[in-house]
Amino acid sequence: MKTILCYGDSNTWGYDPAAEARYPYAERWTTRLAAELGPEYLVIPEGLNGRTTLWPDPVEGEYKSGKTYLPACLESHQPLDLVALMLGTNDLKHRFGQSAWDIARSIETLVQLIIHTVNWPEAPTPKILLVAPPPTCVAGTHFAEMFAGADEKSRGLGKHYREVAEVYGCAFLDAGSVIVSSPADGIHLDASELPKLAHAVAERVREALG
Repeated sequence: MKTILCYGDSNTWGYDPAAEARYPYAERWTTRLAAELGPEYLVIPEGLNGRTTLWPDPVEGEYKSGKTYLPACLESHQPLDLVALMLGTNDLKHRFGQSAWDIARSIETLVQLIIHTVNWPEAPTPKILLVAPPPTCVAGTHFAEMFAGADEKSRGLGKHYREVAEVYGCAFLDAGSVIVSSPADGIHLDASELPKLAHAVAERVREALG
């Protein structure tokens, strides 16, 4: 059995922008991914609302830093065959003042961390699937002020993440090529987008693991 860790934010956790609640387990994209890959794969969802790449959030909590928890998460679930990494949307919050280039440098730090974490017991380093989150569309939503400037910056994430993936030999998916953020809040995913994301990730996982 191949083990896949999906490390992300509220979209990996399963936030439903229409209900402002969590999608039922069967509807989440990670659950759909597991169903599409089949019984030879174990998919572990590790999503957290508000998770950033590196930044302790001065408003929502220091534990929101993806870097802080990632080493323990990797060690808890090892040995791993692949880590699907989809973070960066929360870095677009105005309070962090990060450009798309800066966010890509932060995601690069997480890629390096995954590469250098020992995959016990003497298993190969897990493959990495780097997923650039879809562009935001927060203008006119209740997130507009919190994410001021995000819509324009978010459109640059795909390009910069692809460059990181090429440097480190990661598999890559520009999620914005297959899904769109919900017009309800400009950040999260409507139910219609979840199977599309699951299918695209499944394709990349199969390609990466042969």
